[in-house]
Amino acid sequence: MTSMSLLAAQTCISTVVSTSPTERFSISTEGTVTDSFTGLMWQRCNFGQIYNSGDQSCTGTAQQLNWQQALSAAANDELGEFKDWHVPNIKELASIVEFQCVEPAANITIFSGTLNENYWTSTTAITQIDHAWAYQFSDGKNNIKAKTSDIFLRLVRYSK
Repeated sequence: MTSMSLLAAQTCISTVVSTSPTERFSISTEGTVTDSFTGLMWQRCNFGQIYNSGDQSCTGTAQQLNWQQALSAAANDELGEFKDWHVPNIKELASIVEFQCVEPAANITIFSGTLNENYWTSTTAITQIDHAWAYQFSDGKNNIKAKTSDIFLRLVRYSK
């Protein structure tokens, strides 16, 4: 059974330089944020949730998908009328990990619904092709998971 704890216990160390500062992101009312540093547009909510612009929250239940389901979900997603969403590669997902914080290792002003759980990347493990890389957002560490594992997802697209 997976523990789906949210951000109640987030701890940040102010002497560590922020790796995803709020001022780097432009927030849209449709539930996306654009990163001025990477040029990537992210969905603010976990896959399966809906963004509520009124109170800037994510509602509904985040879905856990296996790797193939995650790739299919991305190909069919049309948030903001964009049809080019994809599962982030390992470098793209690393760009939103906030190494200043744990539980979750995320900028919760931008990505408020981030769970202390693993999130898929599209990057296959080199030595185990039946595994792919994921990031554990409780502590910001990457790891490999069997592609049959049910893991959370946050989608991304190129904004330009």
